[in-house]
Amino acid sequence: MSYESLLQELQDMKESVRVLRAEADIRRIMARYMLLCDVPLPEHGLNGEGRLREIVSLFAEDARWEGVGEYYDNQFGARIGHDQIYRHFQQFFQPSTPQLILNCHYLTCEQIHVSGDTAEGQWVHFQPWIFDDGSSVLRSSRLNNAFRCVDGAWKISRYRTENVFIAPLPENWATNIPSTSVLMKA
Repeated sequence: MSYESLLQELQDMKESVRVLRAEADIRRIMARYMLLCDVPLPEHGLNGEGRLREIVSLFAEDARWEGVGEYYDNQFGARIGHDQIYRHFQQFFQPSTPQLILNCHYLTCEQIHVSGDTAEGQWVHFQPWIFDDGSSVLRSSRLNNAFRCVDGAWKISRYRTENVFIAPLPENWATNIPSTSVLMKA
């Protein structure tokens, strides 16, 4: 094996490791985002304000969060930048009637495509929403997100969600719903 081919092989391996690390970072960002959006919040010691700051920290400064398609265009619209994304989630976590008591996020069908310092990712997302009046829905959406490496750290540059379906569930179908999570308690 020549010196040049050995160098090329080393460069190829280095590039493969860079892409694998980017994919792993993006996977962790998405998992973190979903965990922070769960109700009750499973992260011990994180209050409402801390949750909002943590969610926003996953996004690039100029990021875009948007609901698209015939159902989500009017329900969510678009938010651009940290301030608007913060306000979007602040409004989402406000007390309401009926009050959301459980929301757990599940991601499937992952695809991540890294190209230099940018990436695209697609997922299918499921989440049951359970309210304190006994009503519930199962929601599913497709996610088509963009990511950018900013100062060595991957950030969400575009979060795009499109409704697949919303299905009402029978009243009181779920039992033993915890009011708080102690999973990550020290």
